[in-house]
Amino acid sequence: MSERQRVLIVDDHPLFRKGLTQLLQTIAAFELVGEAAGGVEGLAMATRLAPDLVLLDLNMKDMDGIEVLKAIRAARLDARVVMVTVSDHGDDLVAALRAGADGYLLKDMEPEAMLDALREAAEGRIVISEQLTHLMAAALRGPAQPQSVSAAGLTEQELRILERIAGGLSNKLIGRELDIAEGTVKVHVKHILRKLALRSRVEAAVWAVEHLRA
Repeated sequence: MSERQRVLIVDDHPLFRKGLTQLLQTIAAFELVGEAAGGVEGLAMATRLAPDLVLLDLNMKDMDGIEVLKAIRAARLDARVVMVTVSDHGDDLVAALRAGADGYLLKDMEPEAMLDALREAAEGRIVISEQLTHLMAAALRGPAQPQSVSAAGLTEQELRILERIAGGLSNKLIGRELDIAEGTVKVHVKHILRKLALRSRVEAAVWAVEHLRA
């Protein structure tokens, strides 16, 4: 990361906000630009401050994290959004990923692991708490999905892109590695999701881990 990442925390628990703030202050690459104590305030601050990274609680009294996430995506704000929550339920995880979350981290993670995950998120990688990976794979599995690479009918270029999605790379990083435009990567990702009968790149990453590395 060449530039400092401007971070907004949206969480209705003051103690957790304070702890997260202290964690972020230990890393020079992060700059905390705002704290919101609820979803409505968080959405307003995200719109006004245009942060690079939003750390978003899932369950808040006024407006839950999924609603805030959907509103951020609908407003086309150029921010990475990572859910930071106590919920390890598969339904919540899948709902967040399908709404466009760039990560899903549990609040009881060790501080060092949390910081590592946030660094990865800021670099454009998808971050999921390790203990949720199997839960996510089971929750996302659907009957309509092809059960092999050949059944999916992916082209060689699509496979190359899918492998990099599974590695957590953003479209920009994939484009750089394959020497193609970011817009071209986006088109390929759309085709991949359609062929795999999936709705998000995170779901595609899970499918790839199960089928490309078997």
